[in-house]
Amino acid sequence: MLRRFTVLVERDPDSNWLIGEVVELPGCYTQAPDINALEENIKEAIGAYLSASDGDNADDVLPIYVGTLNVEVDIEVEAGV
Repeated sequence: MLRRFTVLVERDPDSNWLIGEVVELPGCYTQAPDINALEENIKEAIGAYLSASDGDNADDVLPIYVGTLNVEVDIEVEAGV
């Protein structure tokens, strides 16, 4: 059975590597120098995460991704500047 996961991708400013975080799996992260390697690494990380979940059925324990919300905040106002 295939399951689709949402991965947030950020670039580390110090190492310039990509960091991937699986939204539906708290604590499931990996990193890689490029997007192709990140995709391979994240698939491996998801497999390891699910293997460590004591055999629970993924459909029973994983939240269902709904979407993203973009919010604009005036940082100067929030920071009290």
